[in-house]
Parts: sequence; C-alpha cells; structure tokens
Amino acid sequence: MHIIILGAAAGGGLPQWNCGCDNCDAARAGRIPSLTQSSVAVSADGRAWAILNASPDIRAQLAATRALHPTGLRQMPLHSVLLTNGDIDHVAGLLTLRESQPFALFATGAIHDALAANPMLAALQADLVPRQTVTLDETIDLAPGLSATLFAVPGKVPLYQEGEVVETGLVGETTVGVELRAGGRRALYIPGCAAMPGWLGDRIAGADALLFDGTLWEDDEMIRIGLGRKTGRRMGHMPVTETIEALADLPIGRRVFVHMNNSNPLTDPASPQAAEAAARGWQIGRDGMEITL
Repeated sequence: MHIIILGAAAGGGLPQWNCGCDNCDAARAGRIPSLTQSSVAVSADGRAWAILNASPDIRAQLAATRALHPTGLRQMPLHSVLLTNGDIDHVAGLLTLRESQPFALFATGAIHDALAANPMLAALQADLVPRQTVTLDETIDLAPGLSATLFAVPGKVPLYQEGEVVETGLVGETTVGVELRAGGRRALYIPGCAAMPGWLGDRIAGADALLFDGTLWEDDEMIRIGLGRKTGRRMGHMPVTETIEALADLPIGRRVFVHMNNSNPLTDPASPQAAEAAARGWQIGRDGMEITL
C-alpha cells in the first residue's frame, strides 16, 4: 500500500491567509514548513490512485505530486475520490475537479445529501463522476487492489449545517473513518474525531498505519492564543495530548498526525511538543510525506 499525504493542515492551511500568529508568520518567512489543507492519496500498485478528501488546495497538491500527474493528453491516474465528512476543507476541491475528468465519488448518504444541497457541485457531470453512496461498514473497491471500509467516529455536522444546538459527539454518517486494505496491509485514516471510545480503540488496534486527527495540541489552544472562541471539542476534534495517552498501549505500526491547525505547535518541527510527540512514537504529517506498507 502506498500513501502520500497531499495536505497535512486543517482548514485554512499554514499559513492561513488572514492569520498573523507566530506559526503563520514563521511559515511565510520559511522558518517552518508550509502546509496545505487535509487530503491523502492511496494506491495499491502506484499507478491507480484514490484521493481521500478533496481539499481547496487540490490543484496545487496534484501539481506537486508526480504520481498523480496526467499519463496522457487527458488521462489521469485518479480512479476515485472518497469523502470522510462534508466540511468545506474536505469538499471544496471538488469544484477544481470539474474539468470533464471521470472518477468515482464515494461518500455516505448524509455526506452526499450535503453535496446535493449545493447547486454549484452540479458542475461535476453525473455521467463522468458518478456519486456512489457507501453504507457504514460496507467494503468497497477504491482502486485496483485497494479496498476501503467506512466506519462512524464521534464528530459533528459541518459548520454550514450547524443549528442553535450543536452535538459534537454524533456517531453516524456525518463523520467517518476509513479502513484501507491492500497487499495484506491495513491502514486507518481518521482526520476528524471528537473522542476515543473503547470500540474505536479496538478498531484501530493492530493497524499497520494510523493517520489521525491532530487538529489542536490542547483543547483550549485557540482561545488562549486569541485566535478564536471555540475549544477543539466544540469543533469536533479531540486534543492531541489526549490522543497520545488514549492510544499509548495499543499495538499500532506507524502513527501519524494529520489535519493540524495553524495554531498547533506540532507544525513547528523544533517545538517541545513535536519532540514530545516523537518520543511517544508519533510522526508529524507533512505535505509530500510518503508511507509504504
């Protein structure tokens, strides 16, 4: 199984266009790596690829990834796109992929409903981009030799669907993880997760690789820095500090944090927090990072 992290940042990327925090300023100055928004490419054979989440930065990500370059005049190695939720940072890139390019678009019924409510996405021609509904715990073929099973993880509806009362621990079709299998290997991709119940830990245990939600280092991080008024949990993300403890004793191969917010000290490779995560067995996802299992 071949995995390429196309984008390791949460919504807004690093630097975020309207943010002057220390991390964003450091990224603009080249002192720490810039990161594009959350997306991953996966293949069993290195020729046919599936993309997990179409970020607003997908055009630049495709251009930066040789394995995803056109193989002919209008031929692409892109076989399918799978969505783990309906968040803008995971679906806005679909508008970039409207250029009469065939691929299958996989998502749960709830996520497809969110897409159907946006008339702009009709630009994805149905005869070229069939929208295929996936039920939870159903195994599908994403590309030759590569299968995926979607499973619910605690989360919430996208921001644009929020009402006056927001439930951040929903377990259903709105936020899912992906279990990938190829060549006898198993990897899990969970870029958004609000909590770690025991049944989810059981599902993760034994994975050859885990790419997991690393949005905030601490729950009140954005409030303390002055970048927002919401905690990580309110946004549907458990803090990294709790994730490290919750998964410490589970047998897992490679552990990689993805979907990191611009406020997260993990984005600075020289930070004490990055050193602490590394000491606990975690890698920090970077754009272009390749994982072969």
